[in-house]
Parts: sequence; C-alpha cells; structure tokens
Amino acid sequence: MEKKTNDWENQKVLEKNRLKSRAYFIPYPDVDSALTFQRETSERIRMLNGKWKFYYASSPLEVPQGFYSEDYNVDDWDEIRVPSNWQMEGYGHPHYTNVIYPFPVDPPRVPSENPTGSYRRDFYLADEDLKDKRIILRFEGVDSAFYVWINGKEVGYSQGSRLPSEFDITSAVRTGKNTVAVMVFQWSDGSYLEDQDMWWLSGIFRDVYLVIRPDTYIRDFFTVADLDERCESGMLKTRVELVNTEGTAVKGYSLSVSLLDTDLNPVGEKEIRDITLDPDEEKSFEIEIPVDNPRKWSAEDPYLYNVILTLKDEGCNVAEVIPGKAGFRKVELRDGVFLVNGVPIKLKGVNRHEHHPDFGRAVPIEWTEQSIILMKRHNINTVRTSHYPDDPRFYDLCDRYGIYVIDEADLECHGFAFAGDINRLSNDPEWQEAYIDRIERTVNRDKNHPCVIFWSLGNESGFGINHEAMAEWCKKNDPTRLVHYERDTQAKVSEIVSTMYTPVEKLEELGKMTDMPKPHILCEYAHAMGNGPGNLKEYWEVFYKYKRLQGGCVWEWMDHGIRKKTPDGKEYFGYGGDFGDEPNDGNFVIDGLVFPDHTPSPGLIEYKKVIEPVKVEEIDLTKGEVKITNLYEFISLDHLIMSWEIWADGKIIECGEVSIKGVSARTSRVVTIPYRIPDNPEPGTDYWLNIHFILANSTNWGEKGHTVAWAQFKLPVESRKEPKSISVASMPPLTCRDFDNTIEVKGAEFKLLFDKVRGIIESLQYSGVELIKTGPRLNLWRAPIDNDRYAIEDWTKKFVRLLNHRIDDVSLELINNNLIRIDVISCVAPPVVDWKIDTEYIYSIYGSGDIILEVKGRPQGNLPMVFPRIGLKMRLNKELEQVMWYGRGPGESYIDSKEANPFGIYRKNIDELYTPYVRPQENGNRTDVKWVSITDRRGIGLLFVGMPFINFSAHRFEPEDFEKAKHTCDLIPRDYIVMNIDYKHNGLGSASCGPAPLEKYLLFPEKFDFSLRIRPFSNSLTTAVQLSKYVI
Repeated sequence: MEKKTNDWENQKVLEKNRLKSRAYFIPYPDVDSALTFQRETSERIRMLNGKWKFYYASSPLEVPQGFYSEDYNVDDWDEIRVPSNWQMEGYGHPHYTNVIYPFPVDPPRVPSENPTGSYRRDFYLADEDLKDKRIILRFEGVDSAFYVWINGKEVGYSQGSRLPSEFDITSAVRTGKNTVAVMVFQWSDGSYLEDQDMWWLSGIFRDVYLVIRPDTYIRDFFTVADLDERCESGMLKTRVELVNTEGTAVKGYSLSVSLLDTDLNPVGEKEIRDITLDPDEEKSFEIEIPVDNPRKWSAEDPYLYNVILTLKDEGCNVAEVIPGKAGFRKVELRDGVFLVNGVPIKLKGVNRHEHHPDFGRAVPIEWTEQSIILMKRHNINTVRTSHYPDDPRFYDLCDRYGIYVIDEADLECHGFAFAGDINRLSNDPEWQEAYIDRIERTVNRDKNHPCVIFWSLGNESGFGINHEAMAEWCKKNDPTRLVHYERDTQAKVSEIVSTMYTPVEKLEELGKMTDMPKPHILCEYAHAMGNGPGNLKEYWEVFYKYKRLQGGCVWEWMDHGIRKKTPDGKEYFGYGGDFGDEPNDGNFVIDGLVFPDHTPSPGLIEYKKVIEPVKVEEIDLTKGEVKITNLYEFISLDHLIMSWEIWADGKIIECGEVSIKGVSARTSRVVTIPYRIPDNPEPGTDYWLNIHFILANSTNWGEKGHTVAWAQFKLPVESRKEPKSISVASMPPLTCRDFDNTIEVKGAEFKLLFDKVRGIIESLQYSGVELIKTGPRLNLWRAPIDNDRYAIEDWTKKFVRLLNHRIDDVSLELINNNLIRIDVISCVAPPVVDWKIDTEYIYSIYGSGDIILEVKGRPQGNLPMVFPRIGLKMRLNKELEQVMWYGRGPGESYIDSKEANPFGIYRKNIDELYTPYVRPQENGNRTDVKWVSITDRRGIGLLFVGMPFINFSAHRFEPEDFEKAKHTCDLIPRDYIVMNIDYKHNGLGSASCGPAPLEKYLLFPEKFDFSLRIRPFSNSLTTAVQLSKYVI
C-alpha cells in the first residue's frame, strides 16, 4: 500500500478551502465608521490576537491526538502570545542562515522531526453576527504551513508564510462559544522557497481575526488612480467583484464608489443600480470617475484621496462599506528610464526585513512606523521588502508618509546554489503553480497601494520558466506597474536591469551605455555590515551623472540582533550561533544601517548626507554667492528655511536666513548670503560658512526645525597678523639626566621618562599628574571590521597584528637649555615573514613642555597589499575622560565615510567616542582633525596638534579586546585609556558582501612621514583652542 503524501510535503497542495486572494481591506457597517480607517471601530471584525493555549511537539507525530476536538481538555497546556514566533517565546531556538538550508535538501520532503505548534482558543459569536452573515477567518501570516479546525471540524490548510490566508467558516460556527484550533509546521515544501537570509522563526506571527460579511458582499476591488499621457488629468478606475453566497438570487442591489479629497470634500461619485446576482455567482463591475488636474501622489508629496465603496441591498440598506486610499500616480517605462508621474526618479532606498529584537518577525505596527519615520528623517524614499511582502499595514504607512515600495514576492531558494543548481526549482514546471501562487497573492493583497511601483519576483532563486510565468501573470493582471527581478540578468522579463553590489567603476561603465532600452538600479549595494559602508559619496556621484542609473537600495535597514542578557544582567544582541543553531552564518545577519534597537549607525548618518535633496556649490565666497540646486523630483524648496552662520573657534559670529521660495524641483538658483568677511581675522583661525535647510513647519515625520540638508564652506580669509609664536629662548630651562636604560627630562611643570630599551615614553607627568603611561609607538593594526573580510586574510598571512619593535639606536642631543632631541632608530617587523618598516622617531622636547614628534617609515620586503592603519598608539591615565577636538564631527568618520561630519569644535566624554557595533570592531575614529585635547575633570591633560591633520580615537579597550569580543558584553574596560593618533586609515568599503574600498582610499604600504605636536597643559591657565594656534 502506497504511503499517503503529507500535504506539507507536496508542492502541488498549496491550500485546502482557502478563499481566493483579495486586496487587504476592512469592511465597516457605515460610512462614518469607515472614514475613521481604524479597524477597531468596525463591528465587522473580531480580533483573535492575545493568549492562546499552546503545545510544542518535536514532530507532527507527537502532536496530541484529537487536540482540535471540542471535548479535548487543554487546561494544562502552556499559553503563548499570538502573534508571536514560538522560538522567541522559549520553544525551540532561533536559527540563522544566510544561504544554506538548515535541513537536508530533498524537495519537497522535509525532516520527520519537524517541530509543530498546536494552538487553541475560544471565541464567541452572537445571533446577530450569524444572521444572514458569512464568517471569514483570516490569518495575515503563519510560518510555514498550517491546518485549521473550528469546533472540531477541519476547515482548511494553507502555506506561504508571509501571505494571508482566509477560510469561510460559516458552516462550522454557532451562536455562543466556538473553538479554533491550528496546527503549524516549522518546515514544509514551502520552506524551500523561503530561504531568505534571516532567522528561521515559526508560528502565527501576524494578526488573526474574524471578518463578518453579509451573504452578498464585496469580495475584492482594484482601484487604479491613473493619469493621462501628460500626467495632468486623472481617472479613478475601480473594478469591484461582488459575490452572492446565498442559496437564492438577489436583485435590486446597488454599488457606489465615492471619491473624497483628504479633507473629505466630495470629488466625484458613480453608482451602479439594479444589480442581480444568481446563487453563488461572482460578478465584476467597473466604475470610472474622471478627475481634472488631481493632486498627484509621490514620495515627496504623498497626497491621498479617500475612496468609499458602498454596497446596498434591495431595500437601500447599507450592506457594507469598504474604505480605501487612492494616490494619483503613473509608473511607466519610456526612453530607457522609468518614470513616476512623467519624471525619472532616483531610488534612495534600503532593503528592509521585518524584525524586532524582542519579538522576531511579530513586529508591532508602532515599531514599523518608527522605522518609516526614521527613514524619512534620513532622506530615504524607497523600501524593497526583502524578500517577502510585509505586514499589510506597512503599505498604509508608506502611502501616508511617502515611501516608494519594491514589493517582493515571498520567494528565495538561494540554498540550491550549494546543491549544485540554483535554477533547480525555478526551472521545474512541477513547482510553477507554487511560484505563481506567491506572486498572485502578493499582487492581489497590495494592488491598491500607490506606494507600490514595482512587483519583484523574489530574490536569488536563479532564473527559469517559473519566473517567466510569474512575470506574465503580473503583466496580465496589473499592467500599471513594472516587473523587477535581479537574477533575470538579460532582462528577459524584468523591465528594469537590476544588479547587486556593483563596484562604482563598473557602475560608471553601465551608465555610459547608450544602447540599453531599460534603466538600471542596484537592488542591493553598500552592504552596511558593522563599520561602514564606505564610498557612498562616489556611488551617488555616478547615479546623478547618468540618467539611466536610477539609484538603488542599501543592504540593509536594520541589524537583526536578538536581545539577550548575560547571567549578571548585561544586555547584548545575539546573532547566528548564539542559540545553539548549527549550521549558521554568524553575524552576517548584523548588517543594517540601524542597530537592533533602532539607534542610527554612523552609516545611516552618512547615507542621509549623501542623498540629501539640496545641493550647494560655491560661486564666489568673497561675495557670499552660492548656487542652490533642488534635487527633489516634484516639490519646490518652499517647505524649507535656509539658515546660515559664520563660525570660528566654536563661536557664531554672524547668522541669518535667505529666501529660497520658488526654487522648483530639478532647478537651481544663485543666491547671495549677506555675511561680512571679517576685516581683521585672527591668525591661525578658520572661518566657516555653515548652511542648513530646515523644515519650516512640522510634518508627520519631522518636527519644525529638523535639518533636511546642510553644507559647509571654508571662507577665503587670511590674517594679516603674525601667527602667535613661542620663543624657544624664552622657555623655561630643561634638565636632563641620561641613565643606562632611561632618559629623564624635567621642565618647569612637567617630567618625562624615556625608555631607551623600548624606544618609547615611559611616563609623562604634568603638575604631578601622570598623563602618558606608555607610548607612543608605531601601530599598524586595527580590530578588523566586517568589511575587512578579505583584507584580513592577507593581514593574517603577513602577521600584521604581531609586530615586533626592535630598537637599533637611541641617541640624545642637548640642543640648548630649552631644547632636547631624542632620536630613535627602530625596525618594526612581524615574525615568520620577510617584511619590515625601517622607522625613525625624532622627539624634540621644549622647555614649554611641547614635544614635536616626527615619524618616518620606510616599508620594505614582501609587504601586505594594504595596511589597516598607520599611526601611533599610547596608553594614558584612565582619568583623562574629557575629549575636545577641532575637526570633523561630532560622529565617527573614516577616509571614505566622512561626508556627514562637518568641521567644528566638539566635546565628548571618552565613552561617547565608542560606537557599540553588535560585534565589536574598529570604531570611533575622527578624521581631518587639527587638534584634540584629552583631560581629566580638573582640566589637566594633553593636547595633540596635527601638522597639519591627524585622525584620532580614544577608548578604554585595546584593539585586541574588540577583536576577541563576540558581543559588547564581552568588553572589559582597561585601567587606562588607549589613545590612537593616526596618520592614515585604510578605507572601509563594503567588502563584507561587495567591493573593497576604492583605490584612492586604500592605504598602500609606501614610505610615510608625519609629525604632530604634543603638549601637556591645564585649561585653568589656557585653552586648547588658543594653545593649538601657537607655533614654535
């Protein structure tokens, strides 16, 4: 006897008794309640979220027999929250993989040890709920396949985790108490299509509710708010499907469609009367409402009209009302570019997974809204729903706030790349129905959202006949949007050429192509894993240079860390392998622009700056002339205020505002800023023009005064005064004693001990306070960042982290009573391999306490391809906690990620310089720094002055502490401060999954010479600002 195939292991069984897919909407009993758009005000739905009884079994065979029966007692079962992922509630464990399947690859079969969750709860219905009504049970998302019973009767089966499922349960319910039971399988044949670089999490993770419909009701509707060829006049086209579930024909029904503006003023209305439907008949109706010159929807001006569908019975009684939103907009392909409302746009986007650090994929809508507000505040205009449709309410938010959406089908079978044929399922006609099911349910659910501009056929699933069938279905059923699929490399069905992680140099070549009939986007680029990404500026210079390059989506929005605590209560975020999940892909899931708790990373701050919608260029700064370019595609700059200030030495000298009214989209204007060039500028002082574009009024995403864009220019000012100098002859005299292994130098307020054995300062004291404990010494190593993924292989082979400092000579020269010179000749080299850096340190120690340190390096031998950094590392007194600097800030910056940090004077506590990447790594650098002071709370400390510029970072941790730590909780502060004064850093790039830094940002092992000035001081006697200007 042949064994029966399980439904969840049969790609031909996608559902049982599941209703046809439809648009997401909530029915209401009347127009007034419908216009609230608040589902809790509708008596036509009953939420079933909350506590359910729950039983976790390791296999379907171990599920309690008959648990769905009404008389089965579940009192001793656990309770679980719905919606939730059961792994996040303590059943099983989260499991992260990027590409690989965590189970044997034998489609459509899945393991027999297939964790299964059994759910039960009661609900109640009144007589009036059932009278002439249909009761629909709706699940917005269940991972990965499930059966449903009502009062012991099986009513359906479905799969497709991130897609809705509806069942008509009318015949199974009754007045009073009813019982719903659900059995959910962790693995199903659908799991082969859901291999999406994220946590494998199971259960009922989205809303569950009852929908109460009249016997004759609006089954579905599709609203297209279209524009004519000139994008001037509009036409609201609505196709409505009615269904009669009664056993007899109905007649005399009417259906109306009303269009209201955002203030609920009538715009147009059409009604169809005398509708007749036979028993069990479905019938479609089309209604058109012309609109003259409608206000158009875009991400910049997301204007929404209200659409009200009203169905009345033969007695003119309202049967039900369906509200919706409509945005007039047109998406089309023309002349090799895609247009929105007739305009070629740039996608300033991100890829977004649904994730919450405590709830997994059961994401509260408030959290989703916070994400969208953060995006808007950081100039992001596009989301690719990687790699599945999001919660349906996400699209409502995108409509309202203004976000373009690339809506992606719940489809990825990347793991077949490891099985030898990534096209295996995509080219198998046996799986075609499953592929089409996923795009059909996506399109039908989200088709009424103006925010959706592309349908995406999934991600990294090879390419085959099943994708062609999906595309054909899309174009037949919704020709108003474009089809996207990145792995269609020849753009056979995709209407947009889409690539991933294309290097800037290659992107420029693609932009120059003149024979391409389709536009190009990067659906993934700038992999934002850990410290990075670098060279965003160059990407956007190329995007704006070529019309056919229409932007892209950074990978990705948020780190998928899961909040955990150590036994002693320290909080950290877990990633792959932290839950006993094997095999796993480690911290590759920590790759977002925001940390798991929604804290923006330095990468997001950089992205905001690079994609800002206003560009400023200098014309003639002596006259205050600058050119303002409006990079918005649809709106003017009227919603912004342009403010300016002249800044020097941390003080505002002059400020004001300039009108930018009437600067329309995609145009420029030269404006004159009425500042006065200082008549008598101070020597050694920089004068900066800072320009800010801020919101004139609060919006739904930003408060009044929020900075949208900014620019900074150094004014062409030269002082006629002589720079302030320190006469060597007038300095206090020095005393020097040369011992066998130590040199002691004393001045009026300082004492320095120099270790001749190690060639470094052993101690530096000022006013009796020890400042330097040891150092400085040449340092090439930094704790590897995730984007050093490939460079680290070379660094490891070349033992860059294990440098030995051989001291070949230390010489002392007494120049005069006020100046001593110590010269150190050193060979810096690793063990095992044959490369070295011949190094010379020249210390010029002055009676003022100033130390001019010159460092010369000559690399030789079989060198690494690049160095991580070149600089000096030293250990300082742990009480030196107060940091002030003049350079780029306030945030972290590196050579290829510094656009977001203007020049200024900044103050931070030592702990505020630390960036808490989920997996610790190099962090906290500040670039283009002229000087930095680090003092204790009494103001005693050190001043480091670049000659001309330095990088610096200061931490309570050594580089090896960051390198060895897997999580932030593993970091144990040292009893000293690690101070890095760097000449240069290697760029960040995005090589964790993408290109290395651009060549101009690589730190090649070439000869180097750099100098800096070190000065112990007390800010009770002078300030770092003034002290930094003195020359010797």
